[in-house]
Amino acid sequence: MPEQTDTAVLGVDIGGTKVALRAERDASAPGDGPGAYEQLGAAASRAYERTLTWPADGGAEADMAALADAVDALRAESGWRLAAVGVAMPGTTDPTGRVTVWPGRPSWAGLRLDKALRRLFPGSRTAWADDGDLAALAEARHVGADDVVYLGVGTGVGGGVVLGGRPLPGAGRGSPEVGHMVVAVDGPRCDCGRHGCLQAIASGPATLRRAAAGRGAPVSFAELRDGLARDRPWAHDAVGPSGTALAAAVVSLGELVDPSVAVLGGGFAAGLPGFVGLVEREVARLARPGRATPAVRAAALGGLSSLHGAVALARNLTPAHL
Repeated sequence: MPEQTDTAVLGVDIGGTKVALRAERDASAPGDGPGAYEQLGAAASRAYERTLTWPADGGAEADMAALADAVDALRAESGWRLAAVGVAMPGTTDPTGRVTVWPGRPSWAGLRLDKALRRLFPGSRTAWADDGDLAALAEARHVGADDVVYLGVGTGVGGGVVLGGRPLPGAGRGSPEVGHMVVAVDGPRCDCGRHGCLQAIASGPATLRRAAAGRGAPVSFAELRDGLARDRPWAHDAVGPSGTALAAAVVSLGELVDPSVAVLGGGFAAGLPGFVGLVEREVARLARPGRATPAVRAAALGGLSSLHGAVALARNLTPAHL
């Protein structure tokens, strides 16, 4: 293992099925200058990335063990000491740092995230924030807009709102639960127990369930993508309702907060060719006469918006920012 003399910051993007990690040299480290973080990969000696898939069976303890192994491997590969760690968290936490509910990983309910992070990263400053908020902030900075709504489509549907360059509603006041906006009162049941949430219609698993019902057989993400490319009716019938539900959310958010841009991201949305265009067309169809709708854009960071937001959160914990 290389001697850990260089310091770095780490972003951790926790998802329902996988975790992404990205370590970057600390901006205060000697020899780092403008543009030092533009290149990826170990060869550049500037950034290291790893991903892991959660264990199929087992609870929060098994998940934490898998995450610890991935962190140890990243440390060993890079030889960097982690000065600060930012975590993008999709579950709901209370002010004490306890996970109160997370449908994506139900076994995490009751987990003391603050204590778990201290065990994983002893000697590092740590902080966590809602993954949608971090993604929205990262994308707003990349697109150069102060008023942005972000919708991230993956295992669930997350999102965030940035107004005047700051997350809404503000520190200590929770996060916008965009995925739990009701867009179809008689719609399918959501993991939260309610019917018609955006997540219950537009998430990756919800879309794949419709595809399987239309095809009469289980459908993987790759098969759905191939079905769209081959213009298969069952694929279009599965994806169409997702685009319409997301468009309804964009239009409704436009009526409430009047953003200039709606950014569509997340791994599921980023991996489907033409999906952003579908949502854009549906937004235009649902627009109220005389009312401008937000411009719909694909996430500049693809499915990595939350991860880059987590890295930015970690950077804000380093001495240069304190």
